[in-house]
Amino acid sequence: MSQEIIHVYLMPGMAASPKIFEFIKLPEVQFKIHLLEWVIPLDNESLSDYALRLSKNITHKDIVLLGVSFGGVLVQEISKHIAVRKLIIVSSVKSMGELPKKMLVAKATKAYLLVPTQLASKIDVFEKYAFGETVTKRLELYKKYLSVNDSKYLSWAIKEMVCWEQVAFRSDIIHIHGDKDSVFPIKNIKNCVVVKNGTHIAIINKYKWFNENLPKLILGN
Repeated sequence: MSQEIIHVYLMPGMAASPKIFEFIKLPEVQFKIHLLEWVIPLDNESLSDYALRLSKNITHKDIVLLGVSFGGVLVQEISKHIAVRKLIIVSSVKSMGELPKKMLVAKATKAYLLVPTQLASKIDVFEKYAFGETVTKRLELYKKYLSVNDSKYLSWAIKEMVCWEQVAFRSDIIHIHGDKDSVFPIKNIKNCVVVKNGTHIAIINKYKWFNENLPKLILGN
């Protein structure tokens, strides 16, 4: 009798390519990975409607749904439209109560409207002015893993992230978070599985931790 295959759908972070999951490997006898991608939002499309539209790309039943950062917010919205066996978020938040203060201020003042998202397509311009090894490495990461530089998408995504108003969340959600995350500081996060020395891009540079622990987290009760 063949073993049941569990379908695992992965959603990258804001503007990121599915390449961020290139090192994630799950036992193929038990799991099959499917990669979701961002699409450009429609005019005045709500996050809920966007989630419903993206859920049409999920073609299996009883799936595991994992999202990173803003992708973690999106998979929570998708799970309101379809049934999932496990919902996992990484380097993300479960409610507006876990958002950092600077994002709450940006929401209150509508400062998010002032972000020059049109510059996102000018990565080569930034590269010319990059000084120092750290900045250069970061730009290399941006060029490799950020695939969506459409200003309409970025303006929409920033607004939806900052203005997300979820209060209640699923009690069975699995939240994986690095203790060195500078985007969503762990001091604001409740009830999570901690990745030691994990930053906001733990899914990339702590992939060995995920490859070892994700199967156990998925199969656990």
